[in-house]
Amino acid sequence: MLKKTLLSLLIIGNFLITKAQDHNASPLSIKQIMQGDNFIGHLPSEVYWSEKGNTIYFNWNPENAFSDSLYAFKTNTKALKKIAFNEAYDLPAARGIYNSNKSKKIYSKHGDVFLMDIASEKITQITNTEAYESQVEFTNNEQDIAYVLNNNLFTWNISSGETKQLTNFTNKKKVEDKRSEKDEWLYQDQLGLFDVLRERKAKKDKENLFKDKEDLKKPLPIYTDGQSINSLKISPNGKYITYLTVKRETNKGTITPHYVTESGYTEDQNTRSKVGDTPDTYTLFVYDIANRKTYPVVLDNLEGLDYIPEYTKDYPDKAYKNDNRIGFISGPVWNEDGSKAVLDINTNDYKDRWIVLLNSEDGTVTNLNHQHNKAWIAGPGIGGYRGGELGWMPDQKSIWFQSEVSGYSHLYALNTVSKKTKALTSGDYEIYDPFISNDKKHWYFTANKNHPGDRQFYSMSINGGKLTQLTTMVGRNDVTLSPDETQMAILYSYANKPTELYLKDNPLFSKTEAKATQLTHSTTKDFNAYNWKVPEMITFNAKDGAEVHARLYKPTANVKNKAAIIFVHGAGYLQNAHKWWSVYYREYMFHNLLVDNGYTVLDMDYRGSAGYGSTWRTGIYRHMGGKDLSDQVNGAQYLVNELEIDKDKVGIYGGSYGGFITLMGMFNAPDTFKAGAAIRSVGDWAAYNHGYTARILNTPVTDSLAYRRSSPIYFADGLKGDLLILHGMVDDNVHFQDMVRLSQRLIELGKTNWQMAVYPVERHGFVEPSSWTDEYTRIFNLFNKSLLDVKNER
Repeated sequence: MLKKTLLSLLIIGNFLITKAQDHNASPLSIKQIMQGDNFIGHLPSEVYWSEKGNTIYFNWNPENAFSDSLYAFKTNTKALKKIAFNEAYDLPAARGIYNSNKSKKIYSKHGDVFLMDIASEKITQITNTEAYESQVEFTNNEQDIAYVLNNNLFTWNISSGETKQLTNFTNKKKVEDKRSEKDEWLYQDQLGLFDVLRERKAKKDKENLFKDKEDLKKPLPIYTDGQSINSLKISPNGKYITYLTVKRETNKGTITPHYVTESGYTEDQNTRSKVGDTPDTYTLFVYDIANRKTYPVVLDNLEGLDYIPEYTKDYPDKAYKNDNRIGFISGPVWNEDGSKAVLDINTNDYKDRWIVLLNSEDGTVTNLNHQHNKAWIAGPGIGGYRGGELGWMPDQKSIWFQSEVSGYSHLYALNTVSKKTKALTSGDYEIYDPFISNDKKHWYFTANKNHPGDRQFYSMSINGGKLTQLTTMVGRNDVTLSPDETQMAILYSYANKPTELYLKDNPLFSKTEAKATQLTHSTTKDFNAYNWKVPEMITFNAKDGAEVHARLYKPTANVKNKAAIIFVHGAGYLQNAHKWWSVYYREYMFHNLLVDNGYTVLDMDYRGSAGYGSTWRTGIYRHMGGKDLSDQVNGAQYLVNELEIDKDKVGIYGGSYGGFITLMGMFNAPDTFKAGAAIRSVGDWAAYNHGYTARILNTPVTDSLAYRRSSPIYFADGLKGDLLILHGMVDDNVHFQDMVRLSQRLIELGKTNWQMAVYPVERHGFVEPSSWTDEYTRIFNLFNKSLLDVKNER
């Protein structure tokens, strides 16, 4: 009987998918495009150069094997080959630390530490253990190599090969027995009465004195008091070690039950806590090696440390309490000779960032730069979770960093002596991944200067000035320079062209504008057989006058059905209305299929998206589902007014944050959206994690109004159109429980125009093509039925 039931379900499922394709006018099928990389092709990634600059290494899988492999392109012979496992295992790590003249490179790989002589390419393995050594640095004026092993710092002398342990963190504190007044009298009385006891004590005291002298030759025991140790660093001159202690708070976690398991039993996975965590306590310490003493870095003088957030004014009867606002402390970042160091400090309410000068001799700091945002600190190169991009200028007296003080993330230089700050870049665009050239005379970075959705690679004089564009292909150009900077390996993509690897001469050296040469061809014959559409880049005005950037997919007049779908990208702070190959490539292909079936598709960078500066980024502060939702509504109005879309034929869908907006749209704008598909959606922000949510909405205890107006579960009564909820049951990011709770709310409200599809083996990011196919078949059916009144046969 069971076998017959399962067979019947399988036949019905296949029948429904097949019938869905009966109403599909596209040469593409949902099953086909939901194969992902197996249909598109496996694209190159993780590019790096050999130290001599004659080989480009990258990960690739043109054979459609089980996983990517390492490939190499020889720039002199133009030969491209797959690297065998043993050869790849022995190659130097892609990233490492160089000495000042770049004659030596140190790196950790496979948990061991290595030293490479650049000229001879000779590699010396420094450690070869089952333990894990990492965090390599040059120190002692580049005579020693420092690394971390078992949470302690060691050095290896390049000349002698001597290994030395420099720290000794311990949770065991030496406690001396203290006698009571009575016991002390008895002790002294015994010593006065008996010669043998006095003699033995004298001998023991001498032994202890000798042992104390021996201990002075060993690392100073540093008592951790049960706290974890992070960010072990040593100064370039080898005089100081800094370390970050973290007192972890116990916050109640959650579980994710797994129902389909190898054991046959339901298995619980321990997962994250919910927003509202008690923050951990961070303290940075300095260890003066020569003087064998440790002392904390004192941060009491930080400007604005006593700040009370503006939102607390909405709660006049509630006392605000945050006794220690110090969050993660990044650094120190030392200058070359170890005479100066800077720290990058965030607050646990995410609203401030300080860059300070550290006095390593006494642990005091001097304020250099204070960044504040009443919403939250973030943006390209600025950090927010941890420290941002930061380094020393060639004069070793000034630092460089990124800030949104102008409204966009730009590059700044600050003299640590005069405290004067200079903007090196400016304008309505963002700077990404800046670094200084080998000759210290100019900058390299990526920027979206030409268009928010077009990223090009630039150079600029070290002190600022005109930007020189080094790449020319419109789209996204992720450049990895050769060691001598004369060549650029470019991972390039366009809206309808997946990422491929290109090689181009650096115009700064060649003085001519050479064309980039394509090195890889990754896409499959099946993918290439279709004429993929380039969405039109448009803008429309939101109700508050803001200009919203979007991608528009338009059908041909002969198939246009006057129905439209609005796609909402996930993450919130992410960019998708751009000119390069999208991380939402399945959705991009699905949009091509929808257009072939007569639908118009709009995909916008709503309020909160990346690439448009701080005002746009923080436009959702304290109200998710506010301007980010009204942008979707205004987009629908644009479609109706400008493209003759039937106002009763607009659907909406998206995943994660996009699923959340879909729910808010179906509940709070029911007259705009007739149908919606909400994928892996947040239904109640109070159930999501702390790191993401507390930045935008503060915490449920301190700012309950923000959570109340931002969570779909409170607005479920507004549902009018047809809603499809889709969620992985083992989603350990946005928990399945969120949609179970929403389902119960819809049931209690008596709503019947909704359905729910669950996926027992899928987490937040689906893996199985069968799950993707089922999911998007249901979404396609929903829009056909609700917007076009297409009956799906059973």
